[in-house]
Amino acid sequence: MRLEELQRIYEGDEFYWGTDPNQLAVRTADAVSAASRPSVVDIGAGEGRDAVYFAEQGFDTTAIDIAPNGLDKAERLAADRGVELETRRGDVNELAFDDRWDVVYSIGTLQYVRPANRPGQFDNFQSATRPGGVHAVWAFVDHPDVAPAPDWGDNEHLYNPGELESYYEGWTVLHADDYVFDDDSAGEPHQHACEELILQKPE
Repeated sequence: MRLEELQRIYEGDEFYWGTDPNQLAVRTADAVSAASRPSVVDIGAGEGRDAVYFAEQGFDTTAIDIAPNGLDKAERLAADRGVELETRRGDVNELAFDDRWDVVYSIGTLQYVRPANRPGQFDNFQSATRPGGVHAVWAFVDHPDVAPAPDWGDNEHLYNPGELESYYEGWTVLHADDYVFDDDSAGEPHQHACEELILQKPE
């Protein structure tokens, strides 16, 4: 999707993706102790359903997205839930952090990282992660039995099977899964293949 389309689907009062957290956010929170109020950045936070969940679990949470309408709704959802949330506008291809994070989380956004840009951006995300920190990452994957989605944009790029993990040499895999799921986000039933990982940086 392009920015204009994201702005359009986020402009209404209803939450396009809902307000319940994705299961990967739940798994990630369960894998990290919130006793010391760890910091988490949600890259591609959309309307904030996962970022707000992290804030509810006691994380110091920053939500980043390219679409201002999404971030506005993330702030509204946080206010409705009685939690604090920092929001920043940013393009996943251009993000460079001065911060150091305990958790880097991204679902439904890594396909926008251009293939030639991936090694550098994953290095950026990892360099901004504290020793012992966690990455929870999810990517659309090329699959021989899954046709291109009808709403797939020319700025979106599938990952090869196993490519996502290849950027994490030396990290400990805490969780790994790959699956095909049904979707109708474009108003036309279709499928996606994906991989998700939770990994821990060496101390």
